[in-house]
Amino acid sequence: MPQSQATCGWQGGWFETAARRYTRAVEGNIRSDCHLIMATTKGGAIRHEFRTDSGLRYSGRDRVGTVSFLPAGCERRLSLEHVAWEWGAIAVHPGSVAADIMSIAPFIELSEPFLYGLIAQMKNLLSVDGALDATYCSVMTIALAEYLLRRSGRPVRAKGIRQLSARQLRMTMERIDHLLPQPVQIADLATPLGISEGHFYRAFRGAAGRTPVQAISERRVERAASLLAQTDCSVNRIALEVGLASPSHLARLFRTILGTTPSEYRREFRAVAVPARNDQDEAIRSG
Repeated sequence: MPQSQATCGWQGGWFETAARRYTRAVEGNIRSDCHLIMATTKGGAIRHEFRTDSGLRYSGRDRVGTVSFLPAGCERRLSLEHVAWEWGAIAVHPGSVAADIMSIAPFIELSEPFLYGLIAQMKNLLSVDGALDATYCSVMTIALAEYLLRRSGRPVRAKGIRQLSARQLRMTMERIDHLLPQPVQIADLATPLGISEGHFYRAFRGAAGRTPVQAISERRVERAASLLAQTDCSVNRIALEVGLASPSHLARLFRTILGTTPSEYRREFRAVAVPARNDQDEAIRSG
């Protein structure tokens, strides 16, 4: 068993990261009801051997950047020698994406920058924030499924509307505002419009000129800024009020969108607001 482990789930799947201290030999089986994308993020093994029940065999080193894919229901029987590593894994529920990735064959690659980069990014965000944003995860699940299709040589057909109508965009923004205090997933926005998540993502970007993740982040920052200005709530509490799991995530959004931190924003707002209020009070008394 790994010595340390962290898991975070969302509607369409889950992410796991774990570590194992040096072990001379490890044997085991992997089988899941979900599609699994796994990557070695630190360390590795002198020798990694496995075979799947679909016929894929591998024997060689395992090092940082090694990525493998195991479709749902496919079993891998493995053995490792002289292993000390950290890894991350993304699990995707088969019914959570419109793209048909069930028939994609298992594979292992020593260099797969997109998949490795995605797992490394999720691992870092989970470490910093203690959770993963549901909107980000649902969007990345769509991107992951489409990437796997392209990688296997199958076309990704962009069917459906090219962009949301003005009415659909307005309805979507209203729904975002309504859902803001909780995790917002792409399915929450696509389902009421009767379109798939992948189609929604492209149609929203076509109409709004930005991605759903960017739009939701901007709304969260707007609401958080209002709460910082009008209340004495802590930054921790405000992060929860706008649907974020941690103040570090809120701080990151503030730096990206406003170029400042929540605490600095509050200080700067009050430094301007208090003199203005005093001037107004003085004008009333003088009048």
